[in-house]
Amino acid sequence: MRRTGVADLPLHGGKVPPWLFSRMRRLARAIVKVIVVEYGRAELLRRLSDPYWFQALGCVLGYDWHSSGVTTVVTAALREALTPEEHGVALCGGKGKKALKTPKDIEEACEKLGLSESKARELKRSSFLAAKVDNAAVQDGHSVYHHVMVVTEEGDWGVIQQGMNPQAKTARRYHWLGLELKSFEEEPHAAIVAEVKVRDVLNLVARDSRGVRRCIVDLVKEPPSRVARLLSEASGYEPLDKWLYGSSNLRVKRVKYLKMPWRVNWKALEEAYRLQPSRFEGVLEIKGLGPSTLRGLALIADLVYGEEPSWEDPAKFSFAFGGKDGVPFPVRTKDMDVAAEFLEDAVRMAELSYREKMEALKRLKVILDAK
Repeated sequence: MRRTGVADLPLHGGKVPPWLFSRMRRLARAIVKVIVVEYGRAELLRRLSDPYWFQALGCVLGYDWHSSGVTTVVTAALREALTPEEHGVALCGGKGKKALKTPKDIEEACEKLGLSESKARELKRSSFLAAKVDNAAVQDGHSVYHHVMVVTEEGDWGVIQQGMNPQAKTARRYHWLGLELKSFEEEPHAAIVAEVKVRDVLNLVARDSRGVRRCIVDLVKEPPSRVARLLSEASGYEPLDKWLYGSSNLRVKRVKYLKMPWRVNWKALEEAYRLQPSRFEGVLEIKGLGPSTLRGLALIADLVYGEEPSWEDPAKFSFAFGGKDGVPFPVRTKDMDVAAEFLEDAVRMAELSYREKMEALKRLKVILDAK
């Protein structure tokens, strides 16, 4: 698995008119059919995992490309357009309550795609961990409320999910690709895209947080009563070095961003103590061990043991194809051209009327003109 991108989008409300959604579904079916036939299902997953290409697809289908709604609407259109029987691809999950039904959807999809029960369990685990990382291990202020897993008959997968920050009025989209599985716990993304960087992001999957992750694994294997004592000690902002070396001149360490968590799930820590996970990935698998508890453990790691986590937003590139003015990210015209060219070829080969093709290509020109 590899997380391939993140996009920050303005948070927009409203519903898509039925006539527009019907057209989007028809266009999506035609475009996806070309990609599957000409390039294969693996290439479809790679394209859907690319936030640039996904945003361009939303534009071609006729939706506002600079809107958070493109995520939910495009995935909804794809879910209705794709069928296991015709394309060998299934979409599982969705927005809100539909996201909670993802495990059940995966089981049904695997049955239709001819995949084994063990593969279904593996896919459900990947779905859970992808959501857990973006909801708890990367604390960027966006809570995941939309989760879709795309599964192929080969057992490959991708995840498209979205988090919401009502205060900032933004939604951040996360893309994952199962074809490049390495680890859920360190630098799982190939490209992360955001409209603007967020300050003070607790990023526990950063390479620079490796020491913190090791410390968290050690902490959860301790009795919860000891974790409680350490958390109380950490609230005093005094590092362990002061007690080890007895330095009266050592300045008390101050942490800019970590604060005492409002709530720690002690039952989850009891479960972690029982399971004794050997890796951070195992910690993430424990249900109920969420953002607040992980933040508390990171607080102990930093203030008591001196293992400082990364506070860098993992976003690297601008939303869509780069900010036009180059601030805070440069325009990535090459990425724009590659995504647009691939999509243009798919539209031209699709089983659509001449008028439908011309209208779709005209909409694609909108984002090309943005550079």
